[in-house]
Amino acid sequence: MNKTRLEAFSDAVIAIIMTIMVLELKVPHGENSATFEALSPLVWTFVAYVLSFIYLGIYWNNHHHMLQATRKVNGKILWANMHLLFWLSLVPFATAWMGENHFAPLPTSIYGVLLLICAVSYTILQTTIVKHDKHENDLLAEAIGGDLKGKISMVCYLTAIPLAFVHQAIAGALYAIVALIWLVPDRRIERKINA
Repeated sequence: MNKTRLEAFSDAVIAIIMTIMVLELKVPHGENSATFEALSPLVWTFVAYVLSFIYLGIYWNNHHHMLQATRKVNGKILWANMHLLFWLSLVPFATAWMGENHFAPLPTSIYGVLLLICAVSYTILQTTIVKHDKHENDLLAEAIGGDLKGKISMVCYLTAIPLAFVHQAIAGALYAIVALIWLVPDRRIERKINA
């Protein structure tokens, strides 16, 4: 099957998720709403929004690169992609919960659980694509190799989830580190495509 509809649908869903997420940033109302003080209650919500926006951007970028290295898809790949999109669609909820509660331990830990599940579902999609037709999708298999960045990310999430109850700043720092690791799109795939 052609991958065009899969790409278009995924792009649309991720764009909608990002749009829903920004709606959680409520404009201050009232007597002093045009002051910096009126914005201060939104600081943690904004920080959570920025972190999640970066994560969604990373998923969109890497999803795009992965599909550029994919030649054919099948029904299993479509369902694996839906699985990833389902978990990504929960990012606005987890972001709002964590931000509105000022990165409290439980919401911060649950945010990490969601990030871990998203990473696992992305890995499932990647593996499903590679296994579909090893000859047609060999470019992707060669590019991802051992997927060290993916493994490091999962270890960071697994570490951050319980550490959120020790101090949520530790978990937040680990989430930020993973985002920094992935901020640059996966060059392995770009190099393979250009070669």
